[in-house]
Amino acid sequence: MTHVSERNGAASSSPSGTGGERQPWTAGTGRTARKRSASYAEAGVSIEAGDRAVELLKSKVRQTRRPEVLGDLGGFAGLFRLDTKKYTNPILASSTDGVGTKLVIAQQLDIHDTIGIDLVAMVVDDLVACGAEPLFLLDYIACGEVVPDRVAEIGAGIADGCRYAGCALLGGETAEHPGVLRPDEYDVSATGVGVVEESDILGPDRVEAGDVVIAMRSSGLHSNGYSLVRHVLLGAGRMRLDVVIEDFGRQRTLGEELLTPTKIYAQDCLKLIAEAEVRAIAHVTGGGIPGNLVRILPETVDAVVDRATWKPQPIFDLIQAKGRIEDSEMESTFNMGVGMFAIVSAEDADRALATLAGRGVDAWQAGEVIEGTGNVRMVGQHTRG
Repeated sequence: MTHVSERNGAASSSPSGTGGERQPWTAGTGRTARKRSASYAEAGVSIEAGDRAVELLKSKVRQTRRPEVLGDLGGFAGLFRLDTKKYTNPILASSTDGVGTKLVIAQQLDIHDTIGIDLVAMVVDDLVACGAEPLFLLDYIACGEVVPDRVAEIGAGIADGCRYAGCALLGGETAEHPGVLRPDEYDVSATGVGVVEESDILGPDRVEAGDVVIAMRSSGLHSNGYSLVRHVLLGAGRMRLDVVIEDFGRQRTLGEELLTPTKIYAQDCLKLIAEAEVRAIAHVTGGGIPGNLVRILPETVDAVVDRATWKPQPIFDLIQAKGRIEDSEMESTFNMGVGMFAIVSAEDADRALATLAGRGVDAWQAGEVIEGTGNVRMVGQHTRG
């Protein structure tokens, strides 16, 4: 295994001293070279390809820079100055995640510039769920072969996601794993760090009976449940990714729908927190609506969510019909059209909805908080047709 730094300041230097570029170091053994010796390249690792990928990424990474970032690209660690004067008791929040087998779809379609947005979304929207502002993110890309243009596309998506979230892409790593991953295979992960004033941390302790449950529409499947999606649609269903699905509209193919980037709610939620009395936020990922909403409820209340208040996107109907999947399995696997929930005080419900509408977020009142035992009650039926 080898690691090729994405933020290598000497990326333009050729380790082999070829290509007419100055080699920044020299080494000698004092011994006559053997006629035949093994090399890293023969083992399947190209340092030069990694360096090329770095060069292609640099401009995108710089677009995510925040004033608190110290130094330029190329250090062994990213440096970020925390503005402690801005807070009385600053609390750091951290989150790490990947995008699961949605990567397989990207690799099959040879489209790699959106998967990074998914990666950032999975991390930063977990951070904002506790009220934290995402500050910076570190990424990791492991691939069977470093193809500079492909790595640059992945990295460009990550940088775009960071810009949408308002956080800096502070550093990262690209690892080439020949013999472990196929040349066209890769995996990605990221870790993000945010900050929140201790007195402003959101969570179950703030939620009360009488509060209102606000739902924010998802952009589609987001980045969860793709093992089931691939099994149902591409395996047993034998569907092609390039087939046009009429219900998706605008001559949209199945592949395009499955690669729709995960919506990033971080900045929208931070604005909502500033404008309304937000008690708690739930990011709907694996586990679906009930499995994530329950995480922000105290044991003294229940959240009642009315399915009749929204219509899931057609992709959910397609998956359920093709796989003959039970309603309970769908709701415990997919977001069913809701990517984020905010529990707000009843007095601020209208203000909350107006704030989100002003930012172009499709949001609505989906339920209420009542006295109970810490459960989520799903009632009513989704609108169909």
